[in-house]
Amino acid sequence: MKKLLLVSASIAGAVLSGCATQPATFKSFQAKDLNHLTKSAEYKQKANNFFVINDSSDSMEETYIGNAISAEPSAIKLEIEKELLSRMNKTIPNITLTSGLRSFGYGKCVSLGGYSTLNQAVQSYSKSAFNSAIESLACASGGSPMDKAIATTQADLTANSGNTALIIFSDGHDLDGSPVASATALKARYGDKLCIYTVWVGNPDEVEGRRTLLNVSNKGACGFSALASDIASPEGMAKFVEQVFFKRVALVASEGDADLDGVLDSKDQCPQTPLGATVNVQGCWIIKGIHFDTARHNIKSKYHHLLNNAATVLKRNPGLTIEVQGHTDNVGSDKYNLGLSERRANAVKHYLGHKAGKSASLTSKGYGETKPVVTNETAEGRAINRRVQLEVIKR
Repeated sequence: MKKLLLVSASIAGAVLSGCATQPATFKSFQAKDLNHLTKSAEYKQKANNFFVINDSSDSMEETYIGNAISAEPSAIKLEIEKELLSRMNKTIPNITLTSGLRSFGYGKCVSLGGYSTLNQAVQSYSKSAFNSAIESLACASGGSPMDKAIATTQADLTANSGNTALIIFSDGHDLDGSPVASATALKARYGDKLCIYTVWVGNPDEVEGRRTLLNVSNKGACGFSALASDIASPEGMAKFVEQVFFKRVALVASEGDADLDGVLDSKDQCPQTPLGATVNVQGCWIIKGIHFDTARHNIKSKYHHLLNNAATVLKRNPGLTIEVQGHTDNVGSDKYNLGLSERRANAVKHYLGHKAGKSASLTSKGYGETKPVVTNETAEGRAINRRVQLEVIKR
């Protein structure tokens, strides 16, 4: 049942519950320095603007259940959103950008009689100005008209030139209307100049909202969906900022990089990687971020968005024949590890086949422990070797 516009008495109670409690205190965050990306020939700035849509509806008053971000006392979801925005702001390197921020909900916490507030109109980006916009997200109330906020963003972005990253923070819970339809219309308006990214700040009983946010980001074609836990750490936030604002560029032709994956042909062990695939230092397409527990082949639900991104690459490069390759660490017998690697490969093949449909022909093969990419002498190395990678057999 969709959240309804609250009567004035309910709004007042929601405001009190969301704003009058003791604010959460977060552990200090040391942002990674990404300024080296601005000087590297391997990276190019791809977003000239970023615009944030923040969920300030009443569900964001609920306590955030998760250990990705430590806070005392327990934080409500709105505070988690603000903390993540602050960490993103601290991590963005010294590049020329414009920024803007809009929040949505109903009632006193958004705009009197409205559904959305323009907390910061599009302007030249500075960390101090954007921090002030974040701090203006004072409380949360009312329903969840994300669809209207996305539609209104069409007008917010009219002055932008270059490429824009639209970043939506929400729990995706009980949304009004159809945010997917609004995202589709926004993408049609701005085309290749717009990428949509979503960050799910939800609780375990709101997983349907996570699926909705994934569908919204998919309409941007060039964005992705992340979880709050993905980007909470300095390393996770640095990766998020890098992927939103930068792209790897082809090395100069004289160095030789035929598949344009950023790995020289002389070092590329997988020379037919399709465009958009995430590769390791050997140039092979890995489902980066997916880890299998020791002796297990099941794919955890928190990794589904990574496989969905891989399926998107397959859809953009139709007609490929792909071998899904399973690998293990060196714990256990050779025979057991071979079977385990085959089960891992089959699990990923089945998932990708369901998501990518007939975009690609998929086969699977297990390699056991025979092809480690790093040492098995450490726990970290063994975790990396428990992987699945994709190899193009035929274009």
